[in-house]
Parts: sequence; structure tokens; C-alpha cells
Amino acid sequence: AATDVRTKEEADYTATLTDYSESLDALDGAIAVLKKQSYTRNQAELVQAFLQIRRQRLVSSTVKDALTSFLQMRQPDVKAMPDDRLSYQAPEASGYEFQSGGVVDMLLKLKDEFETKKAELMKDEMKAKNAYDLIMQQLTDNIENADHEIKKKKELRAETEQAKSEAEGDLAATTKGRDEDQMYLDETDAMCKQKADDFEARQKLRAEEL
Repeated sequence: AATDVRTKEEADYTATLTDYSESLDALDGAIAVLKKQSYTRNQAELVQAFLQIRRQRLVSSTVKDALTSFLQMRQPDVKAMPDDRLSYQAPEASGYEFQSGGVVDMLLKLKDEFETKKAELMKDEMKAKNAYDLIMQQLTDNIENADHEIKKKKELRAETEQAKSEAEGDLAATTKGRDEDQMYLDETDAMCKQKADDFEARQKLRAEEL
């Protein structure tokens, strides 16, 4: 159960970490494009950078809508304008640049937020991994201790059975020896009694002869 939970946690962490990393890469790209001067900024490059951000799951719809609105603003081509129209178009270009700076600030703020959350995610993952490793180590230790106790009990049982077998063997040998000794004693007693009876019979016979 613990392993299943940990596997799911790791999968979720990997997916979320990838989301944050990809989002940060997209933000870095867009910020780099926006920071270019308007006359060196490629509109297609900017559109592509914003599209990368719009694809990110973690970026809010508010940010995506703001980027869309920014792209819909008309960016004047200042270099292609006659000098007598430059002063007329300057306020619009200035407004665009002001809006551009606001978008950069928004993306920088979002980048800081994502970097903080990514760091917290990695920290939480480290804690979860350490906790899981600790649990698994405890389980491993418990299993090893249990196996050790089982082994000790088996060895003790084997030693007990061996001692019992030896004791039973000693008892059988002792009993046999006792029985043999008793038999020898009985035979000796019988022989002595027989000799005594024979001696008494001979004495009696001799007395009668006298």
C-alpha cells in the first residue's frame, strides 16, 4: 500500500515539475522577446513565444487573455514611416511600449511565483521521499529482526531436540547397563546359592556316613 501511494506521488510530482519547468522556459522566452527594442522585435517571434505560454496548463486564463490583448494591439513600423508622420504616430508607439513593459512585469511576477512553487514542490517531494525511505527501512529492519528471531528459535529447537535425543540415548544405554548388571547379579546370587546348597548336601551326606 505504501509503495502504491509513493508511486502515485512520484508520478504526480514528475508531471507537475515538468509543467513548472516548461512554463518557466516559456516565460523566459517571452520575456526575452519583449525586452528587445520595438525596432528589433520580430512579431512572429513574439507570437510564437506567447503561444508557448498559452499552451502551459499552469498559466491562468487571466494571463493568457492579457497576452492575447497585447498581441491584438497594432504595433507601428516606425522605421518605415516618413519623418513627418513620426511625431504623429509616436504616442501610439509609446503606448505600445508602455503596455509592453506592463506585460514584462506581469510575466516576471508570474515567473517568480512559479519558481517559488517549483522550489516548494521539490522540497515537499524530498520530504515525502525521505519519509517513505524511513518507513521502508523500518519495515526492512522489522523483517530482518523477525527472520533473525525465527532462525534463533529454529536453532534452539534443533539444539533442544539434539539434547533430548542424546539424553534418551544415554538413558537407554544406562538402562541396558543396569539390566545387564542386574542379570549378572542375579546369576551370581543363583550360582552362590547353588554352591551353598551343594555344600550343605555334601555335609549332610558325610554326617550320615559317619
